[in-house]
Amino acid sequence: MHRCTRGAVVRPLTPCPAGAGAGSQPCGCDRGHGGRPVAAGGGGGAGPPAAGRVPSGPLPPHGLRTSAPPLRAAPRRLPGRAGPGRAGAEARRAGGRGVAAMSGLLLRALRSALRVPAAARPLRTAAPCAAFAKELFRGALSKEEVFPYPEISNEELQEINQFVGPVEKFFTEEVDSKKIDQDAKIPPETLKGLRDLGLFGMQIPEEYGGLGLSNTMYARLGEITSLDGSIAVTLAAHQAIGLKGILIAGTDEQKAKYLPKLASGEHIAAFCLTEPGSGSDAASIQTRATLSEDGKHFLLNGSKVWISNGGLASIFTVFARTEVVDKDGQVKDKITAFIVERDFGGVTHGKPEDKLGIRGSNTCEVHFENTKVPIENVIGEVGGGFKVAMNILNSGRFSMGSASAGMIKKLIEMTAEYACTRKQFNKKLSEFGLIQEKFCFMAVKAYVMESMAYLTAGMMDRPGFPDCSVEAAMVKVFSSEGAWACVSEALQILGGLGYMKDYPYERFLRDTRILLIFEGTNEILRLYIALTGMQYAGKILTEKIKEIKKGNVGVALEEFLNKLRDSMGRKVDFGLAGDRGLVHPSLQTIVDEQLVLKRVADVVINLYAMTATISRASRSISIGLRNHDHEVLLTNIFCTEAYFKNNYTMAQLQKYAEENLDDCIKKAAKHVLEKRAYTCSHPLDRTF
Repeated sequence: MHRCTRGAVVRPLTPCPAGAGAGSQPCGCDRGHGGRPVAAGGGGGAGPPAAGRVPSGPLPPHGLRTSAPPLRAAPRRLPGRAGPGRAGAEARRAGGRGVAAMSGLLLRALRSALRVPAAARPLRTAAPCAAFAKELFRGALSKEEVFPYPEISNEELQEINQFVGPVEKFFTEEVDSKKIDQDAKIPPETLKGLRDLGLFGMQIPEEYGGLGLSNTMYARLGEITSLDGSIAVTLAAHQAIGLKGILIAGTDEQKAKYLPKLASGEHIAAFCLTEPGSGSDAASIQTRATLSEDGKHFLLNGSKVWISNGGLASIFTVFARTEVVDKDGQVKDKITAFIVERDFGGVTHGKPEDKLGIRGSNTCEVHFENTKVPIENVIGEVGGGFKVAMNILNSGRFSMGSASAGMIKKLIEMTAEYACTRKQFNKKLSEFGLIQEKFCFMAVKAYVMESMAYLTAGMMDRPGFPDCSVEAAMVKVFSSEGAWACVSEALQILGGLGYMKDYPYERFLRDTRILLIFEGTNEILRLYIALTGMQYAGKILTEKIKEIKKGNVGVALEEFLNKLRDSMGRKVDFGLAGDRGLVHPSLQTIVDEQLVLKRVADVVINLYAMTATISRASRSISIGLRNHDHEVLLTNIFCTEAYFKNNYTMAQLQKYAEENLDDCIKKAAKHVLEKRAYTCSHPLDRTF
């Protein structure tokens, strides 16, 4: 037993070369640092130090091994120094086109990460690149942004662990999810318990009475609160979007006035954007705020629909149209964000909606009739509300990953208990291959959700307020769809029992469905991911984009691909071009090519998910976490599947490839929509 210079206690499976009294000789954990002896009883390790494992032999296309080779002592390597090139050479020989190239780069990043001490990521004095996902659209991998996997300080870890126990106990012993679902409301005593735990102010700074949690710490508590969908939505609607505008764009006066009571839960917040005629198209809202003649307040008129916490809230973040004079002296309608108090008057709400799931959360219409809002309650600047709304939504989506993972992990525990005790055909369910496949599916999804969520949270916690909106959107899309699929599989394992209201599976299924809809539908977010990435790449290649707009597609993309190849150090086909440098001929109107954009987004989401899992697995190996071999196995499974999915998806991006059925899809849909019916003849119809 010995302790390395970073303080990590390791328990080698083989005798440490340093020995118990070897002084400052290098330790056997192969992390590129010295070791020092630890007195007997100086602590136990979490697992074997495996950072020194340098795999040999042929690798699968994604670059991860299905099982780890035997542990062996390895020579000390200095941080950042290149190691043996054998594995990299083999990966290059095994690599193909498309994602294989990106996977090879991820593999090299993993190799390098394993040779660098996995110490806590130091605080940066300058803002990082903060464009990891966007850089993928240029074929570049910003390795320093994701390797090593983000760490939190010991102080933060101790602090969050102090919260985890009481919160878990409260949700286990005090929350009656079945009753909340049946009664369609959260009992007052439960709300009081949430207030007492400080859960209404998780991310509000301590100076305003909140807990002041980082994004990473917030994600950790989100794993627990997600065990009841109604409570999770109530808390998220309050702080992830309801009060977030004040937090990120409010003045010091606004923060001092509103945040203390919002942090304590005395006041609950709601986010009012959606209207009857504007769902995903937020720019088309009709609620209007008119400046009074004395210029001291706005008169707010309009209605909002599907407002979470609408009937509970005392404070509303409301978006409305206002007249703004632009630089040319012309009057234009622009969206402005307001802080509206219910006590301002003219604020009413409808009855709670009777919903499919999250039934205990309060969702209703909110109406504003000549509500006087002081000009001091404008969030940001007049006319800048759309940007405020997007920043609010973009900043909170990442937490859906940890929340979904928390729910799925609990679901795995419940379902595994049943599968290991239920017998059919004289065998336990857990012994059947098709049941085992479902548990593997759920474990992989949960691992990827966690990995993406905490990688993104770590990025967001860095100094400089980095823009992680694309990464957060990726987490939301992957996690919401993964959670929906996992709950369905868990219910399937229980068969008829899972369909009964006596068990929580059908409630989980109903509660999970909303995840694909709110905070931006997954369809809209896929378009956002693809278009934002393309726009980022376009700014870098401005002249080439001009060529594309002129119709010189082949010329532009030939240079574009050259840049991709240069950035990767090897040949790349990211799916934006075919073998002859051609893309979808309607690139000039790419915004309207939603099938193309969806596929681009799916490819990049998988790449980010692969990166997150590889980075996390490498950390687990480096510091010798328990079950790190299992993490590598899950990473291997996911990366293999994602690799082949991406290859097929990129083949579909080529206009004339046999995998591309866009024209057929559009033609079939057009026929159905024109007739507004299914028009195929019945199988029993005849012409004779």
